Amino acid sequence: MLGLNRKDFQLLLLVIVLTALAPFFLNPFPVESSLAQFNAGYPDLMQRFVIFGIFAIGFNILFGLTGYLSFGHAAFLGAGSYAAIWMMKLLTMNIIPAVTLSIIVAGVFSLAVGFISLRRSGIYFSILTLAFAQMSYSLAYSVLTPITGGETGLQPKISDPRIFDGPLAAGASPRASLFGLEMNSTYEMAVGGWLFTFNVGYYIAAILMVISFYVAIRIFRSPFGLMLRAVKSNQNRLGYTGVSSRPYTLAAFVISGMYAGLAGGLLVAMDSQAGAERMFWTASGEVVLMTILGGAGTLIGPVLGAGLIKYLENIVSKINETVLTAWFDWMPSVLQDILVAVVYPFVGKGWHLTLGLMFMLVVIFLPGGLMEGLARIGALFSRKPKSSDDNVDGAAKPSPAE
Repeated sequence: MLGLNRKDFQLLLLVIVLTALAPFFLNPFPVESSLAQFNAGYPDLMQRFVIFGIFAIGFNILFGLTGYLSFGHAAFLGAGSYAAIWMMKLLTMNIIPAVTLSIIVAGVFSLAVGFISLRRSGIYFSILTLAFAQMSYSLAYSVLTPITGGETGLQPKISDPRIFDGPLAAGASPRASLFGLEMNSTYEMAVGGWLFTFNVGYYIAAILMVISFYVAIRIFRSPFGLMLRAVKSNQNRLGYTGVSSRPYTLAAFVISGMYAGLAGGLLVAMDSQAGAERMFWTASGEVVLMTILGGAGTLIGPVLGAGLIKYLENIVSKINETVLTAWFDWMPSVLQDILVAVVYPFVGKGWHLTLGLMFMLVVIFLPGGLMEGLARIGALFSRKPKSSDDNVDGAAKPSPAE
């Protein structure tokens, strides 16, 4: 169905169900509970889950399939953001033209960067992409300030022309929308005594993530994807067969850049703001961490990695000393002080330390990322119990008649 085999179709259905129900099962604790700190079902964070999931899916098409490690993908994220914000300032606050232009601009930009960078491979390719990203950041931050807004960035203003939009009502501010549905608007619906909240922006981004995931599956299972795997397996041997790998790697680089542009456009659609910080090298490093933590080369792994990092960034980083003291309040004061002192460096402003330790553990013990861990757990439960009629080597015991 939809051109997918049974296993891939089931995986796509799983992603659809998880994204549709995520705002509900990510709020497992009551508001009055001390554990409500760990609830992650609020709109802003959910939007970031799916948007950076798109970013990681695209990066995985390049890194997971070809093995080319780019440290400059944040440049395409930022280019997409700037393209989207200018569409909102000049044409309309409707997100469709903004997102469309963000994909096109990021694709053209990635074509130029990839054409130069892919002349080298390995660490030289990675350094070239990093150099392009840092040059882009410097240009956006200090040189192209009339276009990028420099340090303060850009956001829609009431005075912007927006030739396809009518005049704003008195006191209103421009807001991103989809045919009149504001991206930040929330609707509530009561069903059988349960109150369900739907955020328009989240579900629009979730639909685009599901479509992006479907396209990634088709790429992974296509002859094109097979050629990308051949590049990763042994590029020299592929060259000996008379096949040039460069058109395939360049196509993968551009597709990956377009995914990043889509994510950048959606970020603008959610918060109506674009800044040079989205091009900084740390943003490129973040998507690398997402992909490796989730499982490079797997389909759903990068999405899980993106969700994990954004969860740590938004939830664990908000745990302060007061919260820890309340958690350990039931203990004797001496033990309470000791536990707070031990845990505090790993939360709040020190959440990067938790992320770093987690990354080290995954790289050392689970090179395949979270997906490898899930596969090992699944193998434990699916392992057939040994029968008493079996020998130690697994061969059946001969019957008495034999």
